[in-house]
Amino acid sequence: MVATGLDILLENIGQYRNRNIGLIVNQTSVTRDLRYSWNVLREKGLNIRRIFSPEHGLFATEQDQIAVGHQPLPGCALTSLYGSTAETLIPDKHLLDDLDMVLFDIQDVGARYYTYVNTLALFMEAASGRELEIMVLDRPNPLGGTVVEGPLLQEAYRSFVGIFPVPVRHGLTAGELANLYRDYRKLDINLSVVAMKGWERSMHFPETGLPWVPPSPNMPTCATAEVYPGMCLFEGLNVSEGRGSTTPFQLSGAPFIRPEELAGHCRKYGLEGVIFRPTWFKPTFHKFCGEVIGGIWLHVTDLHRFRSFATAVAMTSVIHKLYSGELQFLEGVYEFNDTFPAFDLLAGSSAIRASILEGIDTGTLLSSWQKDETAFAPKKEHYHLYT
Repeated sequence: MVATGLDILLENIGQYRNRNIGLIVNQTSVTRDLRYSWNVLREKGLNIRRIFSPEHGLFATEQDQIAVGHQPLPGCALTSLYGSTAETLIPDKHLLDDLDMVLFDIQDVGARYYTYVNTLALFMEAASGRELEIMVLDRPNPLGGTVVEGPLLQEAYRSFVGIFPVPVRHGLTAGELANLYRDYRKLDINLSVVAMKGWERSMHFPETGLPWVPPSPNMPTCATAEVYPGMCLFEGLNVSEGRGSTTPFQLSGAPFIRPEELAGHCRKYGLEGVIFRPTWFKPTFHKFCGEVIGGIWLHVTDLHRFRSFATAVAMTSVIHKLYSGELQFLEGVYEFNDTFPAFDLLAGSSAIRASILEGIDTGTLLSSWQKDETAFAPKKEHYHLYT
């Protein structure tokens, strides 16, 4: 079984007993026997002065883009880093004054837009120039650490769903991302990473032997994480990404979609490692709540060959070709940003959306970010902590 950064820290806990410690955690911060870190660390004699919780809250009680208000208290001061304004994403400076160490321990899912590591990045910026150690207790990238996929983020499209200068599927752990971000932003920060033991870059989450604790309300299984780097793009469409069902992101659809027709066209592109199953479903909340809608259920048959981002872009392209009169790219506020459409913020630029609207050949579109992937590969290796 893989030993997480938290497991390793607990083996060497004595040296931290005289520190004033803050935690950036949620319910995924558990020991191998599923005890919450904040309880165990206090039992071991650590002075936990404050907990900072990310989007969704300490126990992931809130849906996406919902300000976190009341939370069950963990026995010490608790501050949400996800409120109703962009300013709440950054900790108030006075909340850092009585701390000399902050531990980050949250399970990431390996996609650029998943906001927990973005919370870490913003916290690092707030801590820059202070006598405050940021320690990342590393956990596995559930998608493994070898494959990268998708275009790089363009700086103009930086947002809370795009902070790191990496492809959509980056193949790095939280600790590796932290080191990359320190260098990228030239932060004056005391950063350390407690590396895992036993994790290899070729491992997908089921191979780690670790229990899966859903990191957020719509990430119920590690199979959800497999499709998320692509299907999260549907948050920017008037197409359900499966919220309100028991299989979000694996399931998607809209009232105007004819499932058999859509599945048939998607199969023509020869996308590997996935089967498109036509289906119908009724979301119980979110888009099209209470309506029976047509859609697709993605069955991943070979995770090593499956490319989730390419699959989602191909599906979007096909939906536009079949239902151009109905498909919409959503406008308005998305994750505190109303400058660009949500689809562009997620994709990292307007290029993919523009190509789809212009009717660019789907095969050409799917190869358009290969140059970005190739350029990122050697930069990525510089930050590898694991083989």
